[in-house]
Amino acid sequence: MLLCYITDRTQFPGTEAQRRKRLLAKITEAALCGVDYIQLREKDLPARDLEALARDAARATRNLKGEARLLINSRTDIALATGAGGVHLRSDDIPASDARVIASVVLSRNAKRETRDWLIGVSCHTLAEVQLAESHGADFAVFGPVFGKTAGDPATGLQTLRQICARGVPADRKTEAVTFGRMPVLALGGVNLENATACTAAGAAGIAGIRLFQENNIAKVVESLRGKISTQV
Repeated sequence: MLLCYITDRTQFPGTEAQRRKRLLAKITEAALCGVDYIQLREKDLPARDLEALARDAARATRNLKGEARLLINSRTDIALATGAGGVHLRSDDIPASDARVIASVVLSRNAKRETRDWLIGVSCHTLAEVQLAESHGADFAVFGPVFGKTAGDPATGLQTLRQICARGVPADRKTEAVTFGRMPVLALGGVNLENATACTAAGAAGIAGIRLFQENNIAKVVESLRGKISTQV
């Protein structure tokens, strides 16, 4: 099961410097505890400040035992400039295929990095957006909000999540892993330790969240989520 921690330093108390320090500590914790993706989503920061924070985050996750990939929200240029593991695009951003071309050009100049190792995620809110992201070669999509509202978008519910995860799968194979051979879809929006198994039962390849990881002991969250899924299987 894929796990994605989406950051939001504004939820931490204190001064801006204290918030950043707390955020970097949480990013390090997530990387050490087995979270797969860390999406640096600090949308209020100007480019210069975001780049500085991204460099610190990349430095914090580099050479750790975990295999967490740092993804920069929306800014392909900053992701490439700071050595992040990829970019996470909004649904109204440039297509994933364009981001891939840009990454190919930049990474081809660096003998130590390969384009195929550079990840591209896309935030989606409809089946059409998921299909578009997949057609442009995105590595995964984050779909929501499944349960809670986010940014004014109403909850989509499990039935919609199930339909999206099962896209293109023949009816006689609905009982199999519906994400086999398809772009993974992670569930977002009001997902917690109690309802996460319902999301994976609906076909989600994993869980994404802000508060789920940021407000809790990440090691315990990861252990609980992966424990629940293993018993489900």
